[in-house]
Amino acid sequence: MAKFVIAGSANCPYFAKAELLADYLQKNLPDFQVHKITQHPDVWEKWLQDLCEKNNWKHKRSPIIWRELLDRGGKSLLLGGFNDFLEHAELYYNMSSKMITEEMMLISGENLKTHIEIEQEQEDLKKEINPLKIWITGASCRTCYNLIPLLVNGEVFGMKEEISIHLLNNNFEEDDLDSIVMEGQDLAAPLLWNISMCTVKEEAFLEAEVIIILADDVEAESESLENRIKARYSLCQLYGSLIEKNAHRSVKVIVAGKTFLNLTSSLLITFAPSIYPRNVIAVAMMIENEAKAMLARKLKTPANDIKDVIIWGNITGSRYIDLRKAKVFRYNSAIWGPPNFSRFLLNLIFDGEWVTKEFEAALNLWSLTEYFKRGISSAHCIATILKFWYHSSPPGEIISLGLISEGEFGIPEGMVFSMPVTCENGIWYPCVNLTETELAEDVKGAIIHDLEQEKLIAFGEVLAYQPYVPVAEIIPRENRVRIQIDDNEEEDQREQSDISHHSNQEFLTD
Repeated sequence: MAKFVIAGSANCPYFAKAELLADYLQKNLPDFQVHKITQHPDVWEKWLQDLCEKNNWKHKRSPIIWRELLDRGGKSLLLGGFNDFLEHAELYYNMSSKMITEEMMLISGENLKTHIEIEQEQEDLKKEINPLKIWITGASCRTCYNLIPLLVNGEVFGMKEEISIHLLNNNFEEDDLDSIVMEGQDLAAPLLWNISMCTVKEEAFLEAEVIIILADDVEAESESLENRIKARYSLCQLYGSLIEKNAHRSVKVIVAGKTFLNLTSSLLITFAPSIYPRNVIAVAMMIENEAKAMLARKLKTPANDIKDVIIWGNITGSRYIDLRKAKVFRYNSAIWGPPNFSRFLLNLIFDGEWVTKEFEAALNLWSLTEYFKRGISSAHCIATILKFWYHSSPPGEIISLGLISEGEFGIPEGMVFSMPVTCENGIWYPCVNLTETELAEDVKGAIIHDLEQEKLIAFGEVLAYQPYVPVAEIIPRENRVRIQIDDNEEEDQREQSDISHHSNQEFLTD
């Protein structure tokens, strides 16, 4: 089997003569195949140069003709230009071309016209499809690798929404992106219109509608806290300016990663002032899910049946885990109810010392660094938040999210703070109607101080992190998690009394 490739400028008369000869050979010889490539005259020289560099060839004129050695599994073999192809046809197939110059010029003009029409049709087709443009930074990490299949399966954005994914690294180098792009293409997902990588800063976030920030490799963990914050500032300043310049005005930005999630969100809001501030969010679900998993193991119940665990504050710094509203559904105990019946979690854990000591210590030791190295759970959390953003969160369920404050819960306005929220029609709403969720002043003060210190260091207003100093003691930054375990007996009794209103349900008691 002989397969030849003929490539040339669309207006080249010698390309026209070569392709007609090749068509004649293919029609009359069963083992002869030809593939034709035309390029617009404006891009032909650059295209030819790139082709020759890739294959280590030397050729400067149109057309260029090579043979694909498919039957031998070898690399392409350059034949040359039109004269070389003509000699080859005469020598091996005893065929030649007798086309006169006028015919060559006429056909070359038709080729150029056809090429322009095809290009225009392709552009029109692209405009009609208009896929959702998603950009992922820090894309060489495991989280991105596990996230791509979740984004293209139709559950996040819907079964009718085609998407285009663009990957870039924080250093704008290729690194492992080419292999991720190839594996993404191998998915052959019906909703994946395109997947590509970006290595040019000026093109980053072009027409972006969703941006996922995975800033995992910005700063070395061996560096001091202050140096890591400064490195994050530089990256956010660059990303913010590019988002401001290139992204869609209604772009949704979701920040995930190992460190400085609140700070990263705050800096992006600062350096991309045209973006709606509450369209920049930080994911707290990784910590929320880990807390649920620990509690589920203690109660011997599925983690998915635990709801409304609230994460307050600095997601990757001084944070506060609030169990006062946490509920357990379908708990295997003496009291049973309908599927929507729940009991307050703290009233089911009789070992209060476990909550205040073991649970708190385990969460203090828990690290987002190890979490993101695995990538499966973090990818799931990002996909879940995006799904809620596009299709609304489950009714009645509380989610924790880093969101810019407008003064809710006594949090300073303009501070990115993890708080309880819900999502409806693409808008995040803080759960301001919750009762008995006020934070103690010392707890709130410590968290606000932590967030302020990060921002002051980032902007160079202070050189070193200053610990929070309450009335009588210093709480170091390392004591990141505090647990709220106020009793919920009265609320639990009220909820259990609601059982009597379910007239169609029978409850089993020992």
